[in-house]
Amino acid sequence: MSGPPPTPSYLKLLKGNPGRRPIKANPEPEVSPEIPSPPEFLSPIAKDEWWRIAGELHRLRLLTPLDVGVFSVYCQSYADWIEAERQLAVAGAADPETHGLLIKGSHKQLMPNPLLRVAAAAADRMMNLATPLGLTPLARSRISIPHPPSGSGKFRGLLAGEDD
Repeated sequence: MSGPPPTPSYLKLLKGNPGRRPIKANPEPEVSPEIPSPPEFLSPIAKDEWWRIAGELHRLRLLTPLDVGVFSVYCQSYADWIEAERQLAVAGAADPETHGLLIKGSHKQLMPNPLLRVAAAAADRMMNLATPLGLTPLARSRISIPHPPSGSGKFRGLLAGEDD
């Protein structure tokens, strides 16, 4: 299939419907009342990243039980990227000549530090998942959550889903 992937219904509603075409209801997963806990297998850095942003994703209904796997991969990729960058910094401090970017390979030839590839791969995985999760400025600019009207009146709370 060519063209961009279809946009989920909830994102269409959040973005607005300028074409005023009917929006088909997609099956939506149940959002749990509690923020899902990170899986046990995640590293400590990945769990820190989970708790740093999971609350906001959950509040926006972008973190459901079905999204835990994808979000876990994002968090672990973030942790892998951080760890590779830390190791590169250590290597750079120990090597004032190449700053850890080059290492001696076989036959004493200089070659790129393999940590560069690890860091780049982790950053690519992380960024590929950041967009669908709404974690980049561009992704957020495509989503707008209307603010409910303030004040009183007979229709107050109608759009916000509040009861009088």
